[in-house]
Amino acid sequence: MLAERLAPFVLIAPTVLVLVALRLYPLLLGVNFSFTGDGERNGVPVGLDNYRELIGDPLFRTALGNVGLLVLLLPVAVAIPGLLATFIYLRVPGHRLYRSVYFFPAVLSPVIVGAIFNLLLSFDGPLNALLGRVGVGPVDWLGDPDIALFAVTGVHVWATFGMALVVFLAGFATLDSALLDAARVDGASLPRVIWHVIIPRLTRTIQFVFVTTMIGMLTSMFGLLYVMTSGGPEGSTYLPEYYIWIQQGQMSRPALASAASTLLFLIMIVVGLLQITLLQRTGKDD
Repeated sequence: MLAERLAPFVLIAPTVLVLVALRLYPLLLGVNFSFTGDGERNGVPVGLDNYRELIGDPLFRTALGNVGLLVLLLPVAVAIPGLLATFIYLRVPGHRLYRSVYFFPAVLSPVIVGAIFNLLLSFDGPLNALLGRVGVGPVDWLGDPDIALFAVTGVHVWATFGMALVVFLAGFATLDSALLDAARVDGASLPRVIWHVIIPRLTRTIQFVFVTTMIGMLTSMFGLLYVMTSGGPEGSTYLPEYYIWIQQGQMSRPALASAASTLLFLIMIVVGLLQITLLQRTGKDD
């Protein structure tokens, strides 16, 4: 009996040890390092000085504001792969094309994706040439502070939605097709089927995609930012991860970068928990 009770703990012990050694321990070291100084004060405890400096830095405040914008754009980033997965599952016209090409962007390097879209979105590029043919003036996609972050975020969504679509398709595999058949017999339209049948049955899948997409948007856009805008114009596309790289890699301020990393980690936890709570309440209401 004792061996049977201990067996699960023995099986998960290697994974737990790896997570503790490679994840938890470095995380705790980083948090501890954020309370020390840089430069001449390297290794000297400075309390909350790094965090005060971050709050007083306009670039970091801009980065935090951009995080808020990304959170607002998150439903769109989740809806796109969700709708495409729905089209594939329901076999709407064109579903074979979606199934054959949806994962292609996910295998491209962010540097390659950024270079391609730098050409497409340049002021004299193909997209503006196409807009000019329909009578729309050229748009400075990557040079306008009010547009640049939206452009880079759109490219990121295009480049990464394939993984979320795979997760949605896995969720659809657990969906009872009888419910869809019943909805069709009752004459329900596609929007009603999605809202009243599919979404309530895929609540857990949607929660997972929301959280993973948010993590990706906050921690995996560095490559695109570096290649497409380098944080510009006027710092409008700064995100915490880009700010961290600047402080660590260019300014040689690892302690300040650790403080920014700690704040980003806390932001991700808070936003993730809020999303899960909201989605759970929505699922219960449905």
